[in-house]
Amino acid sequence: MPRPTVSVALCTYNGTAFVKAQLESILLQTRLPDEIVISDDASSDDTVTVVREALASCETVRVIVLRNDKALGVTANFAQALRACTGDLIALCDQDDLWAPTKLERLTDEFARRPHLVLVHTDARIVDAAGESMGSTLLETLSVTVDEKRSVHTGDALRVLLRRNIVTGATAMMRRELLESAGSFPSSWVHDEWLAVVAAATGEMDVVEEQLIDYRQHGGNEIGVATLSLRGRIERLTRPRADRNARLLARAQSLAVRLREPGFAANTSVARLTDQKLEHERARSALPTRRVSRMWPAWVEWRTGRYHQYGLGLQDLVRDLVQPE
Repeated sequence: MPRPTVSVALCTYNGTAFVKAQLESILLQTRLPDEIVISDDASSDDTVTVVREALASCETVRVIVLRNDKALGVTANFAQALRACTGDLIALCDQDDLWAPTKLERLTDEFARRPHLVLVHTDARIVDAAGESMGSTLLETLSVTVDEKRSVHTGDALRVLLRRNIVTGATAMMRRELLESAGSFPSSWVHDEWLAVVAAATGEMDVVEEQLIDYRQHGGNEIGVATLSLRGRIERLTRPRADRNARLLARAQSLAVRLREPGFAANTSVARLTDQKLEHERARSALPTRRVSRMWPAWVEWRTGRYHQYGLGLQDLVRDLVQPE
């Protein structure tokens, strides 16, 4: 069986501070990629020049540099980079992280061992702008539980992802076929969330509990990660609920529509789960504006068990009861 080819999809935007170090960590892989696709989202600094200089002496890896005249935004820029990749396997890459030398080899071996695996993501070490450990891992910061990891390992990732996303694109590798299943990226979804949930709906998705990247937090991240403090949780209850609930409903609708499009290989159990998720978000979005009037319909929805099955349980119920419209 021929060795699968590997592409790296790297998106940049004003990334001169860290992109060179990221590229160097890619070129030091024990299993080099066959291709690196860089999609720059209309940077106003010297990011593209730094990228070209860093890759100038790289003769064994095919390099493609795409440059947007106008910014597309994170999701559309990643969609562009992914669709320009030609490898059998595609590793998603942010501009400001550092990869462990064995990352590509480790994940490529995982796909070779498991022919039905569609997407895999990993843990990461959280580091600061200087690359120093911040004392936690990505999965710890996201509060990914033992039960959630067990569910993913045993093939029940979709149930986890219908409750909340636990996949960070910078740690992920996927089969290129996933792009066909994903179709166009809905505006209500971030690229890694959409790829993960589609992967879980169509095949195997798993997590490797190894820290294979340094996930850098520096204050300028397009999408970062942080542990929410008690004060932050309380402040969240004072924010209006309408926009968030509308977005969650739009996401559930997009997924349900995609699963019913011709050629999409969704089985009955998958369709049932996504239908129940959609019904839950419809019920939440339909709650009355007045807080006191929400109590009965929210209680009725709570009795269905869907707050726990398709959301964050009591946390979401409290938000629905307390947050202003």
